[in-house]
Amino acid sequence: MAPLPPVQHIALADDDEDDCVLFKDALDELLISPQVSWAKNGDDLMQNLSKNNRPLPDIIFLDVNMPIKNGIECLKEIRGDERLKHLPVIIFSTSTQQWAVDRTYELRANLFIKKPDTFQKLKDIIQRILSTDWRSFSQVAKEDFLVH
Repeated sequence: MAPLPPVQHIALADDDEDDCVLFKDALDELLISPQVSWAKNGDDLMQNLSKNNRPLPDIIFLDVNMPIKNGIECLKEIRGDERLKHLPVIIFSTSTQQWAVDRTYELRANLFIKKPDTFQKLKDIIQRILSTDWRSFSQVAKEDFLVH
């Protein structure tokens, strides 16, 4: 198998600015320097993704609980759009309510990650996600979908 191409563009949709800063700090410490597009709500994310003159991100990290349009609504739109449906979507949220996990699994998110409680765990999870080959996406088994 050919080596993975480096992730060059990440879309991060999260209304918590502190979490976004930690995410970017983790990328810096991992010496990974992709472009990170931050959307503070789901509506901003979907507007950014709909602009045909912009390249699509390599991967999307999507919070569930956001104002205006939540992550589940975004995921449903992404999976229903021919131009976007192939994009890997990682649910990245503090909320691990069972209904949200079940619904995002049904909508074919790639993984559901509970936001880690330490910076080292955050770095480890980002490293794992960005070193996974999402090009040949096959949804993980339900019991492996939620990562704590």
